[in-house]
Amino acid sequence: MIQNNSLPAASLIHGFFWMSGAVISFVGMAIAGRELSDTLSIFQILTFRSFIALSVSVLVIMHAGWSVIKTSHISFHFLRNIFNFGGQFGWFLGISLLPLATVFALEYATPVWTALLAVIFLGERMHHARILAICCGIAGVVIILRPGLNVIDPAAFIVIGAAFCYAVSYILTKSMTKTEHPLAVLFYMNLIQFPLALLPASFVWVIPSISDIQWIVLVGVGGFFSHYCLTRAFQVADTL
Repeated sequence: MIQNNSLPAASLIHGFFWMSGAVISFVGMAIAGRELSDTLSIFQILTFRSFIALSVSVLVIMHAGWSVIKTSHISFHFLRNIFNFGGQFGWFLGISLLPLATVFALEYATPVWTALLAVIFLGERMHHARILAICCGIAGVVIILRPGLNVIDPAAFIVIGAAFCYAVSYILTKSMTKTEHPLAVLFYMNLIQFPLALLPASFVWVIPSISDIQWIVLVGVGGFFSHYCLTRAFQVADTL
């Protein structure tokens, strides 16, 4: 059933600005990931991303107080981060194999999955804006893949799969914002994902060059701010 969106205008505006911050951070991560993929493995990139983001999280939490990371939903944090880790691996792998423009275009699949899952599992409304976003997302994916006209690059399916993993992660994040502080979401995310990336990375570890350091810092700082902005956006507005 289609209903009008009843969210206050202020919430929509705040959500827009937080999402804009997330998009800018993701762009920075994408550029850094592309530069690092020439010399480092995807797992090593994810290791640096998690380590730096975790360090930033700890510094901020020390100022805010450790009470912000108290949680009674640790199992949800683990579930969320399994999907998020899969999404990040697929996203960075896609960045290393496809043009950045193609990767970001294929990410139109993320709001499609997110919108559908939000209606099913979060009870959000299927309003006109959501329907339009879903249609635009599907159209964007079809235009990029052009089935029947081009041979579809298998890497495109990796990015679409990553989009689904991200969507599940976003839905879990949205449900957790009712009880979890944004810093708790960030802290447990990086605490859980750091060893997940470090273990496989240790088998193919490469010492970064001096020129890699700026990109390593960007991918880590971008990793912190992108998910912090997303979490804040989910607190004030619908997932789509």
